[in-house]
Order: sequence, then C-alpha cells, then structure tokens
Amino acid sequence: MNGRTRSERERMLVELARRVLPAASFGNTGLEVVIAEGKGGRVRDVSGNEYVDFLLGSGPMFLGHAHPEVLAAVEAQVPRGTTFFVNSEPGIRLAAAIVDAVPCAEQVRFVSSGTEADAYAMRLARAFRRRDKILKFEGGYHGMSDYSLMSLAPKRPGNFPRPVPDSAGIPASVSEEVLIAPFNDAALAASLIHEHRDELAGVIVEPLQRLLPPKPGFLEALRKVTAEHEIPLIFDEVVTGFRLAYGGAQEYYGVVPDICTLGKIVGGGFPLAAIAGRADIMAHFDRALVGDERYLIQIGTLSGNPVAAAAGLASLEILKRPGAYERVFATGRELMESLSRSVREAGLPARVVGVPPLFDLAFRSGEVSDYRGWLAQDTGMQKRFNRRLLEEGVLKGESKFYVSLAHDAADLHHTIEAFPRAVEAALEVPVPA
Repeated sequence: MNGRTRSERERMLVELARRVLPAASFGNTGLEVVIAEGKGGRVRDVSGNEYVDFLLGSGPMFLGHAHPEVLAAVEAQVPRGTTFFVNSEPGIRLAAAIVDAVPCAEQVRFVSSGTEADAYAMRLARAFRRRDKILKFEGGYHGMSDYSLMSLAPKRPGNFPRPVPDSAGIPASVSEEVLIAPFNDAALAASLIHEHRDELAGVIVEPLQRLLPPKPGFLEALRKVTAEHEIPLIFDEVVTGFRLAYGGAQEYYGVVPDICTLGKIVGGGFPLAAIAGRADIMAHFDRALVGDERYLIQIGTLSGNPVAAAAGLASLEILKRPGAYERVFATGRELMESLSRSVREAGLPARVVGVPPLFDLAFRSGEVSDYRGWLAQDTGMQKRFNRRLLEEGVLKGESKFYVSLAHDAADLHHTIEAFPRAVEAALEVPVPA
C-alpha cells in the first residue's frame, strides 16, 4: 500500500471524535486513524486499509492480535463471570506464574494499569522505609501519577537533582519529594543516593529506559549503592517484563531489584498490571502483619480481574515454549539491521537505538545514552519518517517499534521495503508554507 484512502465512515468518526474527545483522541496517539480490527501482526482501519502493526497497542500485544489460545482462554472464562471483587482461580494462578518467572517476585499484588502499579510501588517503598523522597531518572516513564510526571520529558531540563513538572495540575509540593538523576551516569546517581540516603524511600528506574539500554555496570552500581543503604530498588518493568526474557529485564541484565512493576504483556491485552517484590516489603499490604500505622491500603474494583488474568496466563504459557524469545529477537535484529542499512546508504544523520524487541531511530549523530541526548534529535525528520511509514502501511508509535511473536516473513518484507522510502522522506526539506 502506498498512501491510503479514507472512507466516508472513517471521516465521520474522525469528525465525531473532534466533537466529543479532547484533542480528538483518547490521549494516547495523535494519529487520525480509526482501527477496526487486528489479526496477528497487522491491523485494519475502518476504511479497510491494512497496516503492519509495530504499535501493538503500545506493547501489550506481544503475541500479536487475536491469538487463538488467548481468545480461547478468555471465551472459557467470560461465561463463568467477568469480575467478582474476591479472589479467583485465574488470578491466583497468574500470581504463582509471576512468582515462578520473575527473580525478585516473592509475592504479587494486582492492579489494573501500569500507572497504578508504579504509584503503588513508590508508596510501598515509602511505607517500608518510613521516608518520603523518591529518586527517579530524567526521561524515565513511570505512568501518569504526580510523582511520575516529574522530569519525564522536560523541554528545558533543569539542574540535577531538581525535578521539572511535566503537566499542569501537579501540586508544587511534589517537587520537594522527587530527586532527578541522569540515566546511565552511575557515579552521579550513586553520589546522589549516598548524599540523600537518610531521606530516600526508594529508587525507581526503567532498566531499559524507553529505548536506551543501560551502560555496562550502571544497573549493578544502582543495586550496590541501594543495597548498601537498605533503600528499595524498584525496576519499572511494565514494558520490559516478559518482553526481553521470560524473567524480564532483571533476568536479561542479571540484576535483581527489591520491587518490580509489571504490565502490558502480563495481562494478555486486557487491563491488568502488578507490583511484585520481596515478601518483607510486600507485607505492608497485609494489615495483620504490619499493624494499622504501617499498613498500605490498596483497593481496586477490577484488580486481578479473572478475564484479564486468564488472558495473561495463556500468554505466559505460550512464551514459556522453546524458541519464543529467539524468534522475536531474530525478527527484531533483521528489522534493526535493515533500517541501519537504509540510514547508512542515504546518509541520514540517525542511528538505531534499542534492543530487538523494541527499538527506533534517534535522528541525530553520535551516542545517545540519556534523555538529553535523545532530546537533541531532529523531531522534524522523525515526524516525516513516521508519516511516510504510515502512508506505506506501517503503523508505529511516535518513537518506538514494538516487535511481536506474530510478525511473519511477509510483514518483515513489507516493512523492509518501506524503510528506504521513509528514510528518503525524512531527508526531504520542508517547503515553507
């Protein structure tokens, strides 16, 4: 497909969205595409245009859309009931599967979104340490809570460790409870943790920050200094959990935190996320163990939803099979190598950043290892590249390719054929209006 036509029905839906939705969207992407269905590694819009899908619902559809075994698990559960607000067998079994898979997980508590999981993980660290401050890394994404939206994407980054709020509506007092460090600077992070050791409740980090891999020794340095001061280290594995390896980034990188958060893949495409960690820390969810003053209340109407848990269990069973991760990594490597080749041949000032299951182009030369390096790229080139890929029938997020187990040889061929044209479009000089 080169270009795409829009049906009257899709135009009507876009106009309706402009009337009833702020910014004409659910708040996720700015794409004026209305998706009707997905199957395997592709989606189709309401006009009938098909796209190779590297957005994957922002990552949950790691097995591809409408996987028959996941659908069968959901269809078996739905007639039995869709929510109960008490324990159910699928939820208990999913918690046990997480404990078996994830190195840091001794116990699990379910919520419905990654934002909730990260907010509770930080609150859990505060309850455990009886301290208030959280250290996070500039550019790290930990959901939509007030604490998480400090120095997520500042256009004018400030001086470390002072945070910059990213959203209207955040109380000014929050800035007094968050410290900011640069990702991949082990010496400065360790220095800040040591300096503020008596104030810190916890340190939260994406082990793979958005698309930026940790430098050798960075995660190990965080583990060492937090352990030395008995400060909980939190890995936000909402994205990386069950994606880089069956045991997540902590298995892939060989560094085990005290607490982790999980989401996306673990719910099989349904709203489910989790906090997992050491039993002595997770004990703060149990009033009988810690008493009223140290008890962390956590209630969610749909937490541990049995339909989502059944989908998650089916997904994990598929990922346990031999060859699953090897296949995803092989697909991702082929795409990364092909994209790098297109960039080199065109002389585009860009480089592929990330790991095979999730990557993208950074539109700048030189190393990109932290948020400020990522911020320095040419966003105009990025937009032109993405726009041309969409015209070529390749759907991706603003700054990420998610690779799935369902992407097949035809999907790869289609995408690799589109890369040179998208790179050429990125290089085009815009005509002044």
